[in-house]
Amino acid sequence: MRAVVHSQAGDPSVLTLVDRDPAEPGPGEVRVRIVVSGVNPTDWKSRSGATGQGLAFPEIVPNQDGAGVVDAVGPDVADLAVGDRVWLLLAQHQRATGTAQELTVVPASRVVRLPDSTPYDVGASLGVPAVTAHRALTVREGGPARLSPGALDGVTVLVAGGAGAVGHAAIQLARWAGATVITTISSPEKAALATAAGAHHTIDYTQPGTVDAIRAIAPDGVDIVVEVAPAVNADLDLDVIANHGTIAVYANNGGDRVSFDVRKQFALNVRYQGLLLYTLSSEALQAATEDITAALEDGALPVGEDAGLPLVRFPLEQTAAAHAAVESGVVGKVLIDVTTT
Repeated sequence: MRAVVHSQAGDPSVLTLVDRDPAEPGPGEVRVRIVVSGVNPTDWKSRSGATGQGLAFPEIVPNQDGAGVVDAVGPDVADLAVGDRVWLLLAQHQRATGTAQELTVVPASRVVRLPDSTPYDVGASLGVPAVTAHRALTVREGGPARLSPGALDGVTVLVAGGAGAVGHAAIQLARWAGATVITTISSPEKAALATAAGAHHTIDYTQPGTVDAIRAIAPDGVDIVVEVAPAVNADLDLDVIANHGTIAVYANNGGDRVSFDVRKQFALNVRYQGLLLYTLSSEALQAATEDITAALEDGALPVGEDAGLPLVRFPLEQTAAAHAAVESGVVGKVLIDVTTT
């Protein structure tokens, strides 16, 4: 089989295409023929060494997300069978091999059935973005802890950076669950994408009056902020958050340290909630995959430009270019076509 590997940290040029014998699944594992692999910022950061950690294995196949078909099942796997259409999450977490290869072996707990009506492109776009978005929307004081139609009725959600992959998923899941969704964007083009994803309101944060514009929509403040740039947006978030609101932080775009008005923060009983997929509990991951599956069955998580998330495609042999595209901040979801169905 073909696989993309790297044996040192560095820029995308460290990725090379090689031939490897497929691994056999062990107890509790399945082997998946990857149709589409998804690339996220976490993938290039891990590959480049930007996380500050060295390589955990002598050779690594990158990428956490993907979608495909179960090819083989190891002992002690009862809920998956050969031929099942599936999507993967955390495929390369604490393992040497991810989804940038034709066949990958993963724990069955990281493999989720993909509804028959859901394209592989959608499946490969879930993992990191959709599970992160689900967690951000379910950590508010008073709940809900699960998402379903109506679960966020009466709740106002502000999504920072609504044109990104996590922002896109947060808009879609929040809208599916009944929230009023506001998003901040930086251009008319990104506003159009956020609107296509389902945002009720888009506000250009590069223009004056962002706080006033948000407060005009939500006079009592927003209940949840899905935050990608906490250092940059600290003042804005406290100016628009509602009493007992939650600021769910999933990234550090724009800076690693946050400074905010402590009195304003505690006077409003504001909760800052950090979140990272790799350290979530198994219960939180299971809740997310179950709710995401329900949203998929309702057709609530489409991708593509018409759905607010343009797809940028590369063949497997151009995985380095795919990583470079994500690293450069390309707008849209980067996918790698691995095998055919």
